[in-house]
Amino acid sequence: MSVHPIESRYGRAEVKEIFEDEVKLQRMLDVEAALVRAHSETGNIPKKDAVEVSKKALTKYVKLSRVLEIEAETHHDVMAVVKALSEVCGDSGKYIHLGATSNDITDTGLALQIRDYIKFLEKDLLDLKKVLIKQAKANKLKVCIGRTHGQHAVPTTYGLKFAIWAAEIARHLERLSEVKSRILVGQMTGAVGTQAAFGVNGPQIQKLVMKDLGLGSVLVSNQVIQRDRHAEFILLLALIAESLNKFATEIRNLQRTEIGEVSEGFRKKQVGSSTMPHKRNPIYGERICGLSRIIKANAMASLENICLWHERDLTNSSPERIIIPEACILTDYILRLSIDLLENLVFHEDAISRNLHLSKGRIMAEAVMVALTSKGLDRQDAHEVVREVSMESYRLDKPLKDILRARKDISNLFPDSELDDLLNPVNYIGSSVEQVDKVISKLK
Repeated sequence: MSVHPIESRYGRAEVKEIFEDEVKLQRMLDVEAALVRAHSETGNIPKKDAVEVSKKALTKYVKLSRVLEIEAETHHDVMAVVKALSEVCGDSGKYIHLGATSNDITDTGLALQIRDYIKFLEKDLLDLKKVLIKQAKANKLKVCIGRTHGQHAVPTTYGLKFAIWAAEIARHLERLSEVKSRILVGQMTGAVGTQAAFGVNGPQIQKLVMKDLGLGSVLVSNQVIQRDRHAEFILLLALIAESLNKFATEIRNLQRTEIGEVSEGFRKKQVGSSTMPHKRNPIYGERICGLSRIIKANAMASLENICLWHERDLTNSSPERIIIPEACILTDYILRLSIDLLENLVFHEDAISRNLHLSKGRIMAEAVMVALTSKGLDRQDAHEVVREVSMESYRLDKPLKDILRARKDISNLFPDSELDDLLNPVNYIGSSVEQVDKVISKLK
């Protein structure tokens, strides 16, 4: 029986596997084995014991069921792992967990899980960036109406829209590259962080363990790795999720019946409504927007985890068991949904053209104002003249062109052919094409 929708509905199996209990156990065993090897290398324990523990520090020998059985008695998850591993290692088991505290194992093991996850996250972002670049290139000449405050503004292009989004994803890739050095770290600092139980070899043991595991070392810590690191990582996931929320919201708005410029791909047997057979709902976009809220909420909880009492308390532990797997799995999931959504986006050319001309040319008022200044009018005077003409166009519900022609002080300045070119939206996209080409060149 599943309880959380992640178990049955959301998330990729290969990403969910990273956070499964048995994999988490294996990462903790990896850390315990690396610690024993470090003790051996510094001469604290015999090498043969390190070999034995390393050989047995696998879920093949240390069964999750046995760990849970011990935890039910001890009410301590890490001690349950230590005891279960010790049971299969014979006399060598006496060296397991020597000098360490629980978070040396759990926090370092978590870093190994996050490292495995980041491989998926990085590929997701790269794949999404490629799709956006492809759409930017394919649609750099697709002129559409730009909207500000939900109202028609001036022409833009779909290529520019996608280029802006591609640049945003590129920034997330930069952020991910920067955060790796701060989140992919472990510690072996012992109780309250003094390394006292490790003796004089404490700093060397930490260095050896992290080198063995392929992680960075904390510069300094107390009994836990400081949670600003984890909060920064979850906040990055929230930033990514909010970008996807933004993209999906735009597509959902453009798919509205009254606008209808784009729509999600609709599969042959897909059902839009249980009662309205005609419906073609933006289900991917809505799911992306909805799940982004959960990731954002998890980020807020991660900020609360930064403040712990004195050298440590456990208030971060219980939320992290939920928010870290949840945020990671859902971020990956909505990234893959976004890639699918954007790859299969359908453009409705008739609606794009209809909306571009819906305001009867009033979207070209700025172009007329600029042209008037080139004819010698003061910019402020030109703005007022065109404002008056535009308001009259609204009031009479007539094309802007007709009102302009009726104004001799304006029509005398522009031959009909020049006025036609001036009011053509295709001629008023500025440097949009150059900007898209620049983004494509830089991000490739």
